[in-house]
Amino acid sequence: MPLTDMLLLVAAGFAAGGMNALAGGGTFFSFPALLATGLPPVTANATNAVALWPASLAGAWAARSTLRPLGRYLIPLLLAGLAGGLLGGLLLLAGGDEVFSLLIPWLLLLATALFAASPWLSRWLAARRQEALVPPHSPLSLVAHGLVSIYGGYFGAGMGILQLAAFSIEGHAYARANALKNLISAVIYSIATVTFLFAGRVSLVELAILLVGATVGGYVGGALSQKLPAAWLRAFVILVGTAMTVYYFGDTYGAW
Repeated sequence: MPLTDMLLLVAAGFAAGGMNALAGGGTFFSFPALLATGLPPVTANATNAVALWPASLAGAWAARSTLRPLGRYLIPLLLAGLAGGLLGGLLLLAGGDEVFSLLIPWLLLLATALFAASPWLSRWLAARRQEALVPPHSPLSLVAHGLVSIYGGYFGAGMGILQLAAFSIEGHAYARANALKNLISAVIYSIATVTFLFAGRVSLVELAILLVGATVGGYVGGALSQKLPAAWLRAFVILVGTAMTVYYFGDTYGAW
């Protein structure tokens, strides 16, 4: 691998880990960098998903005390996450690089819009949150969670915002909704990781370099999280997401 590609991945991993610790949106840095090194789109997405896997497991483990009282309520959600993550990963592999290349700008547009709208969405959902008993599942809610899981297995950027919205609408308080989001994300990324590894679509060298940068960036981001204005960080992520969306629309549909 050329030294320039190695430095690009280290820098992208550092930015992704730091931004995830500070404001979210790390995929806007890591995924385009993997594409820029010459990886095929599906391989770049699969490698990026595996890079996110350890963080999702850590988040789920950290929230275990919040989830333990839910008991059997978790079983349908875990099954929906497992099935959806597997189906999303298989759809990515079945569609191949050509189909995924056409979808990249649209997926980046969706992720950017979700990230930009998340503060307003959070305020709207705040009025619907409840601290009471665990709400019952409904067929509609399980279908919604299944669709979000498919999206997570296929691409995943912005998936956490969709999950928080779904759990909050059902009536969960924010702490529980966030814990559920971490758990289901861990399930989705776990099954997707296994699927991509068995399919041989993960580039291990790029993955290792990206993880080194992301680990350092996550530590630095965590240390700076109380010192930098969140609004500035969010604006920067939105700017990057918008720039990437415009670039890939032009690149995919021949504007330049």
